[in-house]
Amino acid sequence: MSENFFIHNYLEDFSKLVKPNKEIIKKIVDVKKIFLRIKKKKKKIIIFGNGGSAAIASHVSVDLTKNSKIRCVNFNEADLITCFSNDFGYEHWIEKAIEYYGDKGDAVIFISSSGKSKNILNGCLAAKKKLIKIITFSGHSNRNPLSKFGDINFWAPSKSYNYIECLHLIWLLTIVDLIIGKREYSSKLK
Repeated sequence: MSENFFIHNYLEDFSKLVKPNKEIIKKIVDVKKIFLRIKKKKKKIIIFGNGGSAAIASHVSVDLTKNSKIRCVNFNEADLITCFSNDFGYEHWIEKAIEYYGDKGDAVIFISSSGKSKNILNGCLAAKKKLIKIITFSGHSNRNPLSKFGDINFWAPSKSYNYIECLHLIWLLTIVDLIIGKREYSSKLK
């Protein structure tokens, strides 16, 4: 297989995933409304992920806070993760972070490509107990365990981690740009 053929097919396949549909558009608008209510009530958004999804969580947290003026935090500090993991077990560190930092009326975003990460699933249980709104981003199977917890669930129909993570980032940054009203992006493509 030639490199050109690979690149063409790779980008063509990804473009099919990123193509909008009514369901995704509605979910993006619904999440925007939730985030604006959180801002109005002076609550916060908490965002979690593992690996590449943790990097997405950091990126989106900064953009929501800086650009959208909505308080958003992530817990990607090595000292917090290693402390909570050491004391409570890795599969419980997110649960404990929500117990310590989450408040009723907040929203939490969980990002897991497989939708099976135990620490993310335990975090969902903690968020449910505190009546925190849950928004999920997953991939692989559309019947993954994470998708059973969300008030709003985004699912990337792929088994490729890179496709899934890129799609999650695009959807999340679309929400940020929708909140701040970035309209010049579409006009620059023409």
